[in-house]
Amino acid sequence: MKERVTSLVLDTVLPATKEPVVRWMAFLSIFIVAGVCAALVVFIKGLGVTNLTDLVPWGLWISIDLSAIALAAGAFSVSAIAYLLRRKELQPVAKTAVYVGFIGYSMAMMMLLLDIGRPDRFWHGFVFWNIHSPLWEVTMCVGLYFSVLMMEVIPIIGHWEPVEHRFPRISARMVGLHRITPVLALVGLCLSTLHQSSLGLTYGKLVARPIWYRPWPMAINFYVSAIVGGIALVTFISFFSARLTPKAVINKRVLDKLAHGVGWAVLFLLALRWWDLMRMPAEYVPGKTEALYILTRGRLAFNFWWLEIILGMLVPATILLVPQFRRKENLRMIALALIAVGVVAYRWNTNLVGQLVVFGTVPGSDVPLFTHYTPSLVEILTGAGVIAYGLLAVTFGVRYLNVIHHGEGVEAPAEASVPAAMVPSSR
Repeated sequence: MKERVTSLVLDTVLPATKEPVVRWMAFLSIFIVAGVCAALVVFIKGLGVTNLTDLVPWGLWISIDLSAIALAAGAFSVSAIAYLLRRKELQPVAKTAVYVGFIGYSMAMMMLLLDIGRPDRFWHGFVFWNIHSPLWEVTMCVGLYFSVLMMEVIPIIGHWEPVEHRFPRISARMVGLHRITPVLALVGLCLSTLHQSSLGLTYGKLVARPIWYRPWPMAINFYVSAIVGGIALVTFISFFSARLTPKAVINKRVLDKLAHGVGWAVLFLLALRWWDLMRMPAEYVPGKTEALYILTRGRLAFNFWWLEIILGMLVPATILLVPQFRRKENLRMIALALIAVGVVAYRWNTNLVGQLVVFGTVPGSDVPLFTHYTPSLVEILTGAGVIAYGLLAVTFGVRYLNVIHHGEGVEAPAEASVPAAMVPSSR
């Protein structure tokens, strides 16, 4: 009897906890709390609690940062196609892309806040200009583009039911910002093009790391991989959410066209990546040869051959370009997810391969040495917390902000439809 009363009380007080989505969000919250606690340790004790060194200064945090920015590129690419090329059928997808982009950039900024060592000085780059540094240009463009994304997300928040009901005037003003979306799409395209390519240029201009010293190939590869990975992730999230909840209403025809286009784009990315590697000199170059060994036959070989090349490019391109494979929804979603994984592997490989080969401390020495890097527990917990935040924010957007709804002409799932007999008369 006592157990029945307890169950009845819990059902009354916490009825929503029985929903799988609430349990999922509670599960992610555990990782977020652990990440916040680990971040406090970093802020209090400094970067000494990490395994970052002078030889490997960019580790797990920067890899997550680069990956989040790359996968957030769907915001500017889909918005540019939808509003600047006037493809109206893509405008609802652009709404999803903008929201995912906002989450991705906020994740990247969280990682940077930890990595810079002095988070209280984050504003220095905006005040003390160094116009000769690509990294300064990245800082300015990321900050400005994040502001653009905030303005694009405000109308989404304005449509949130609690805001509409409790603050109707504020909601109307927030939704009204949607009128300037074409302008924001143009500004976002310019800023994103600058900083996505300049991220690669930052690596490509470091002469001390021979494997990186390829300014323009690195810039082009970073830019193209961001577009491919960003559009693939937005398309995957749309398909996957529609399988899980009736609140996600998608236009399968439009998403299928996007998936087909991504298939051709990933082939183009594969050609660029292969050309970039094959054009390196065949003769021995100190540092570059050792780094290529690590990438193709050493500790990063699995990431490179399997995650980046085979599973990240060849397999999904085959699935998305062959009609009988692409028509199978499960295969199509797997292909889109694999492309996102491949882009993450590319950023991880690029970030680490140049740092695992260093030169001796003797001045003028050209003898390359090998080093290693394994993230500490604090780095892993903070990284997991930021990733959990991203998943939680996307879940919240799909569940409560209606970020996936592809137009009035799209049929909603059967669970979400209302019988005509239940619709009240206008009288």
